[in-house]
This record gives sequence, C-alpha cells and structure tokens, in this order.
Amino acid sequence: MTLTIVGSQLGDEGKGALVDRWGGDADVVVRYQGGDNAGHTVVEGGAEYKLSLVPSGAVRGTVGVLGNGCVVNPNTLFTEIDDLRERGLDPDVRVARRAHVIMPYHRVLDGIEEEVKADDDAGDEVGTTGRGIGPTYEDKAGRRGIRVADLLDPDALREKLEYVVPQKRALVEDVYGIDLTGSEAQSAPGSRTQSGGDDRAEAFDVDALHEEFAAIGERLADEGMTVNCSDYLHSRREAGDEILFEGAQGTHIDVDHGNYPFVTSSNPTAGAAAVGSGVGVTTVGAGEVVGIVKAYLSRVGEGPMPTELDGDADEEALADEIRERGGEFGTVTGRPRRIGWLDLPMLRHAARVSGFTGVAVNHVDVLAGLDELKVCTGYELDGEALDTVPTTTDRWERCEPVYETLDTWEPFDSAAVAEAGYDALPEAAREYLEFVADEIDTPVYAVGVGPDREETVELTNPFEA
Repeated sequence: MTLTIVGSQLGDEGKGALVDRWGGDADVVVRYQGGDNAGHTVVEGGAEYKLSLVPSGAVRGTVGVLGNGCVVNPNTLFTEIDDLRERGLDPDVRVARRAHVIMPYHRVLDGIEEEVKADDDAGDEVGTTGRGIGPTYEDKAGRRGIRVADLLDPDALREKLEYVVPQKRALVEDVYGIDLTGSEAQSAPGSRTQSGGDDRAEAFDVDALHEEFAAIGERLADEGMTVNCSDYLHSRREAGDEILFEGAQGTHIDVDHGNYPFVTSSNPTAGAAAVGSGVGVTTVGAGEVVGIVKAYLSRVGEGPMPTELDGDADEEALADEIRERGGEFGTVTGRPRRIGWLDLPMLRHAARVSGFTGVAVNHVDVLAGLDELKVCTGYELDGEALDTVPTTTDRWERCEPVYETLDTWEPFDSAAVAEAGYDALPEAAREYLEFVADEIDTPVYAVGVGPDREETVELTNPFEA
C-alpha cells in the first residue's frame, strides 16, 4: 500500500516526525515536490537531525527518493548525506533523473527578484528562502530547465547551458540593470552562492558551471544515485514494498490551492504525490492520506493569518511564550514564526483538497498550562459566515475569526503519556482533539506530545488501517 503525508497548514506542522515514525514500516520514502527550502527536523533518542532535502526516512535506514516533482540543489544533497555519514548513518538516497536542478543563477535571481518586490510600493514580497526554488520551477515550466539526467551527459549539459545562461545574464544586466563584472556583483542580493562564496559572476559563466555540474554528475553516477523514478517505484511496488510519500511545506502555500501569491512554487497537496513521482493516481488514491496538524498555528513569511496573536501586549506575550515552548523558528531560515490559534477553516480546506483519511495532531504539549485556549471555528466576512478559506488573499485578509473557548489542561510528562497511551492524556486535551476531529470529520491517528519519535501517541498505524 501507499501512505501520503501532507502538511495541513502553512508548513512546520511536524511532518518529519511522523514520516520518521511511520517510515519504519515503509520500504521507500519519496519526496514528491519542493527543494531545500523545506526544512524538517527528526529527533531520535535525543539526537536531532535537521534536514532540508534528504527524505526524513533516511534516519531510519529507509531508501529515500527525490521524485521528479522536486527541484534539487546537489550541493545541499551531498552536504546532508555527508553529514549523516559523519554521524554514523548510511543514507540510501536516489534522485529522479527527471527532477530539475537548482543552478547558482537561480539562487542569484531569487535574491534579486525578492528585493525588487520588497522595494516595490505594492509590497508583494513573498518572503522566500532565497534558495532558487521559484526560478527553477519557472524554468521547468518554460522548458529551459536543466534536469538531473543532463548532468550525466557532459555534452548535453554544455548545450543546455549555452542556451539558457545568456538569457539569464541578459535578464540580470538588461532588465535589473546589474553589472555582473563590476562591484555590484559582489554586493547585491544573492551575490554569494550557497556552496561556498564564489561571487555571482560565476553563476553566469558557462565554463565554470559546466565544470562544477559535470563533476556533480560524475558523483551521482559513481554512487548509483539516479533512477527512472516511475519505473523504480513500480518495480518496488511489484516486489511488495510499502511506499510512503512525503510532501514538503503545507496545503496553504500550495501554488494552486494555497494563499496565492504567498505560496511556494509547487503542490504540497496529496494529488502531487502521483505527478511528482510517476506513481499512478489510482495507486496513491487507494492508500492512506494523513494530514499533519499543529495544535496551534504558525507561519514564516508574509500573508494573511486571521488568528494571529499580534494584538495587545498580552497577546504578544502569549505568542512569545508559545513560540519559545514550541521552538518556532524556521529550520532553514532561523526566522521566528508568527503564532496564532488553531484555524479550523484552514483544516477543512486541507482535508477536502487532499482527501485526508486521518490526521496527526502535533505539539499538544506546547499548549499545556496556558491561561486560555481558543479555536477558530469559522470566519465572518462582510456579514457572511464562512466555514472555509476564501480563494483570494484580499478576502482572507478581511476575515474576522469566530472563536470557541475550550478548557485548558495542566502540563504533563510527555514520555509517560506516550508510553501509557491516549487515555493518559489530560481529559481537556482529549476533548480538544476530539473537537478538532469532529469539526473536520477526520479521525485522529496520532498525537505528538514531544519532539522525540517515541513521544507520539499512536491510535492508528496507517500501514495497518
């Protein structure tokens, strides 16, 4: 069977912990979209592993696959693999030959474009990570991208670079007015590449790029890391293997179903598991789809957030308390996350878009001991009651949350509760979880009561459902 893990909010829901836990029952874990902008943290036995590209299952020794729907920064990939090896692990990671490659010029352009948006009076900056994700997906859609398979053929790689690099250079110099040969190249946004500080002129140098990425192709080939993803996964399924699909980010930054334009450039929702891996929709649709929910709401970057705790000093103090308790700082960026109450209209939208068969609710321990606890059950907009998220950013920004106040619960011993099971949770915490499940008409499969893999209360293993 298959299991698809989907973020139900804005990312940072704790997907990695559940992928790691249930990944132990899978033979293959597949990332089906996104790139190294999607940080996930796995904790095992007190050891913390921060990953942004390698699939979470690598910590469990499961085969990890970066599907064709991903965009891949090879330097990040190799760095993470090498770091895991230094820590005594032996990650087995395969990369789809149809996956697109994040090139240095993509990261440069990402920085330039975001600064231009920030300087624009319209204030349309998205708050990207600057990792080149959006520009890489743009080139994919524009049919000028470089794929992993191209790195394996030096002649084909040079031909593609000679086609695309002059276009990118002209964009920087003629449209943005930046001289890549002068001092501006050292000081403007994106001027230093993630992989080691070369000035950005080299990001537009065909010879330098060819040398670097042909060598990357050699390592990929030497280590046998590339696969025809659809064929590989088909063979694994034919052999009876269990496959877990891992989405990055969350539903509400999905390019089609999220808070446009404050979105990522791909589809974190469950339908993309088929497209981004080459496994048929009937296969993915016949499996389990579990939405990961944070017991409150957090967000990195710009965009509406109706339940945000940003009003008076008391609300801001409460947000700071939750942020510190929950470690709400971006895995990739380190930026503090915005904090708000749980938003059920968002969860309803996520459940409908991806067809959740169950949910896992994380960070329940973070809410313990609060003086008050609210849940947004709906919105009011221009006198109309809404139970889900409007389609436009403008309408969502104007929504007023409708709250229900629930009972709070006292702090508890996470390890003891995880060992004893669901009934060991405080009664008010169980009422909270059951309230959420009823509101979105989806059963709770697991409850996260701490960061470690073992600090999860499992009600249903989706591989056994």
